[in-house]
Amino acid sequence: MTDTSSNPFQRLIEIGIALSAERDTNRLMERILLEAKDICKADGGTLFLRTEDDALKFEIMRNDSLDIALGGTTGKEITFPPLRIYDLETGEENRKNVATWVAISGISVNIPDAYEAEDFDFTGTKKFDEGMGYRSKSFLTVPMKNSQDEIIGVLELLNAQGTRPGEVISFSTEIQPLIEALASQAAVALDNQQLLKSEKRLLDSIIELIASAIDAKSPYTGGHCQRVPELTKMLARAACEATDGPFADFNLTEDQMYELHIGAWLHDCGKVTTPEYVVDKATKLETIYDRIHEVRMRFEVAKREATIDCLEAIIEGGDPDLLNADLVERLSKLDDDFSFIAECNMGGEFMAPERIQRLQEIAKIQWTQTLSDRIGISYEEQKRKDRAPEPELPIIQSLLSDRDDHIIYRDTEEPTASGDNPYGFKLDVPKHKFNLGEVYNLSIGRGTLTEEERFKINDHIVQTIIMLEQLPFPKHLARVPEYAGGHHEKMDGTGYPKKLNRKDMSIPARIMAIADIFEALTAADRPYKPAKPLSACVKIMSSMSEDAHIDDELFKLFLTSGIYKEYADRFLDPSQIDEVDISEFVEVADTGKD
Repeated sequence: MTDTSSNPFQRLIEIGIALSAERDTNRLMERILLEAKDICKADGGTLFLRTEDDALKFEIMRNDSLDIALGGTTGKEITFPPLRIYDLETGEENRKNVATWVAISGISVNIPDAYEAEDFDFTGTKKFDEGMGYRSKSFLTVPMKNSQDEIIGVLELLNAQGTRPGEVISFSTEIQPLIEALASQAAVALDNQQLLKSEKRLLDSIIELIASAIDAKSPYTGGHCQRVPELTKMLARAACEATDGPFADFNLTEDQMYELHIGAWLHDCGKVTTPEYVVDKATKLETIYDRIHEVRMRFEVAKREATIDCLEAIIEGGDPDLLNADLVERLSKLDDDFSFIAECNMGGEFMAPERIQRLQEIAKIQWTQTLSDRIGISYEEQKRKDRAPEPELPIIQSLLSDRDDHIIYRDTEEPTASGDNPYGFKLDVPKHKFNLGEVYNLSIGRGTLTEEERFKINDHIVQTIIMLEQLPFPKHLARVPEYAGGHHEKMDGTGYPKKLNRKDMSIPARIMAIADIFEALTAADRPYKPAKPLSACVKIMSSMSEDAHIDDELFKLFLTSGIYKEYADRFLDPSQIDEVDISEFVEVADTGKD
């Protein structure tokens, strides 16, 4: 501490600058109290902060004579209960305690001798003195007012020291304005820090709310957005703690770690734009509903028409036995054909060329439409229908078709519609946005998604980048879009959406990719797949490392640091956790480097 006697105002300026630069709340409060003690040579002091429920909480306590140092950076908890500013039962102001009176009135109180004070109750102080063999005498209690003139705390100083050893004197009326000015400066600095913390908590809450909403939107992604940040943080810390190898010089500051934390929480925020019927598409004909029901009804119509044809032929004099036998055969074939279509709709079996050929033959079966399909429909569907003139009814239709109105065209203004975009996206964009064609969808080779739908699902990362790059992130969060937007890139440059390779990606972005993949592989809450054992997930990851899809060095660290097992113990179902011999996979990781 510097001497205040020569230029106390210069000292106050220096303290104010120091207070505004301090970012740690505990150190800030500690410095406020220590500087105030030093300025007026007090033996002790306490800093109280006002709580939301109108109480003064003990935050920092110091007493040199009694060698007491509690709160702040000491890590020692202050066990005294908060001082109530208002009586909880009656609501009356607590004017008997000097600190609460100052918090109510906003006026400083300078007491030469507490034992002689008549306006305030110092019973608790006297009891403390008796137990500690101490004599509390002079008090200077000052309100801490922020820039809105709100009292956010109270600074209380005890026993100003005289020139002789052990001498206690009153607090100087000349020093009091200086302490009040310091308390005001401190209140503004502390209030600013509390506001920043509140804003940070609000930002974190909003981000977690968005992530939780995305997870809740679909059972296919439940918990993903919440677990990926945890795994990202675990692997990032392991990289920071490495003392040798490729990550020996890697480190993240507190701000950089928070930046990565935000990027991890927001890595799938673009999924809010992905239609649920695409994400959750369980069958090939499913959109908002499963169109297999339409197809079934057409088969029913075809069967009725076959029956009517048979009956009409009999009425016209045909052989009933031959006609009935032919009808039974036709109905049986229609039943079998529909069973085949229903099987194709499930997407479980590979659509070999002979299956597609049979599908195309079945599609040619005809039925008669007598009602207009252009009434009672949505505006958007009406526009698609109007691309061609309405045919005159009745009309013979195929059981399955790929019509022009099944095509949903892509908006030419979409950032992904061309290679010339400001975001650096390098994507193989399908010609159409969606194709609802029935034969087209039922012909999907594997799974249930068309090329257009798979692109739309992958498009979530494009939307993530676009959304995040529009946000005015402060400097210390400027790389959030990069971290959030790179988890589908691959080390060999075959990923998306920018086809980045290893050298184009920062270590945190590469960490995100591993975290995203491992969480997805190990997740037990995906209704479309059974939970995989830990060993199987590690084996798949090792193959991805060998193929340069993920960073081989980070994968090695992921294994050797035990992060894979730590994560499994925290988040996997116990039935998934089996023995993993990492020596085999570490060797794979060592040989997978570009």
